[in-house]
Amino acid sequence: MAVPADLAGWLAYVERLHPRTIELGLERMRVLLDRLAIPKFCPIVVVGGTNGKGSTCAMLEACLRAGGYRVGCYTSPHLLRYNERVRIAGREIDDAPLAAAFAEVERARGDTPLTYFEFGTLAAWVAFARADTNARVDALVFEIGLGGRLDAVNAFEPDCAVLTSVALDHMEYLGDTRERVGWEKAHIFRAGRPAIVGDPAPPDAVIDHARAIGAVLSCIGHDFGYEADRQQWRFWGPGGTRGGLAHPALRGASQLGNAATTIAALDSLRHDLPVTAQAIRDGLARVELPGRFQVLPGRPAVVLDVAHNPQAAGVLAANLADMGAFRRTVAVVGMLRDKDLAGVVGALAGRIDRWYAATLDNPRGATADEVAGAIEAACPGAIVERFASARAALAAAQGAAEQGDRIVAFGSFYTVADVMAARAAPSRPSDGR
Repeated sequence: MAVPADLAGWLAYVERLHPRTIELGLERMRVLLDRLAIPKFCPIVVVGGTNGKGSTCAMLEACLRAGGYRVGCYTSPHLLRYNERVRIAGREIDDAPLAAAFAEVERARGDTPLTYFEFGTLAAWVAFARADTNARVDALVFEIGLGGRLDAVNAFEPDCAVLTSVALDHMEYLGDTRERVGWEKAHIFRAGRPAIVGDPAPPDAVIDHARAIGAVLSCIGHDFGYEADRQQWRFWGPGGTRGGLAHPALRGASQLGNAATTIAALDSLRHDLPVTAQAIRDGLARVELPGRFQVLPGRPAVVLDVAHNPQAAGVLAANLADMGAFRRTVAVVGMLRDKDLAGVVGALAGRIDRWYAATLDNPRGATADEVAGAIEAACPGAIVERFASARAALAAAQGAAEQGDRIVAFGSFYTVADVMAARAAPSRPSDGR
């Protein structure tokens, strides 16, 4: 094989390497980790869950950085650039070290047919390990990609595992009940290690598995939690109480649960990674995460949200209700065909005045007609227009909107990426959300 000349070449090569985009299993990862022979070099926090895991990763990263640690953070998928997935010290990794990491994985791979996500996960591990030895990475935050038990990230041994929520998504891989999905996700827990659960009503399977393996279980509402008003909030847990906290910089009431879960995880690691109360305050005040109830500047208001399952759509609906009064709300929505289209649009039915259905440019993408059909079935009498792309739908919505209107673009990472592409050069995510 001719060695790719740059990161773009590596990404194109890796995307063709495995016949299936998603092929769950840990065997290939374990083989490659053995061949790479990189010993664990710092504490690892793994974050899984149906919703809220990206926000929790961002909060953990921000608080640890505010505490003086050099943090490596691996998340997925990306919106505009693949480099978004791999951050060191708060910065997206440059092309050259990431391409070098892909090359190292390729040399170790032999004939093992890694998936896109597996290859990228191993490249992130190599990049973190090969970071400047004069400023070694002090802590790693890894986001689970899909499920937990058989996800590539679960090949690593975490010092703390966080489960943010359990809802129905990716049912063809994880099962069609919360109990089954919870069982899959609970396998990120480890014996004798903290298992932080941020779901206020976790399935029994999550609790049962944690206890069966001897994980150090800590659940929101029981072992830790929070109280809040519109100005401040208070965290309580085994590590102590912190009062007078400002609300996190990430918008939405659900972010308080993610923030409390973050603090509980940090408290569980206080012997290895102590973080002061002031660092936690600073981190939560500065945290940023594009596409999670992100309100763009200007009028009419434009809200971007990657919500792509009914639970996330319900949270989006609640957040829209808390924004205040708008003359009219227009939805730009594009989704993948294998998602619960009816459940997502149904969760938002009472908040949307006009729907702009968009086709997603992806083999799994639903057409505008399919999205419109789901809207019309879930919301009889809805006003629905159809567009060839989310970008075209947004342009039409902005052209028709008045100052007092609000536009919300949601339904998939692809939808938000297409909208954001009007402001930056696009590079499409490839992992299926």
